[in-house]
Amino acid sequence: MGIVGKIFGDKKTDDVGGYVDLEKYVETTGKGTPTGAKMYVRVGEIQRYEDIKDFIDYVYGGNVLILDFSPLAEDEVILKRITNDLKKMTKEINGDIAGIGNNLMIIAPSDVKVERRKLRGKFA
Repeated sequence: MGIVGKIFGDKKTDDVGGYVDLEKYVETTGKGTPTGAKMYVRVGEIQRYEDIKDFIDYVYGGNVLILDFSPLAEDEVILKRITNDLKKMTKEINGDIAGIGNNLMIIAPSDVKVERRKLRGKFA
């Protein structure tokens, strides 16, 4: 029995090829969100305009959202409407919003600002 076996007991682990699945050790809320942090970063994908409420609620809760809008990228009218609503929301809560690449945007809660310059080697 190794050191880890002595600490955690000699239970069978779900290791595959030397890797151990640690997901079962992460404490989560009832909704599958990890607990213990003040802020979370989550990736979301918006399929239709009506989904925006859930994403706004997530950011209002003090979390950072990376939103993938590629399913709506061809529908300029809906995309413009979503973008305008998200901009209004971030302005109301003193948050920030910025585009990342072609089909992603990052929406940050109050008192979090998104740096728009890319980091390059040696943090130039």
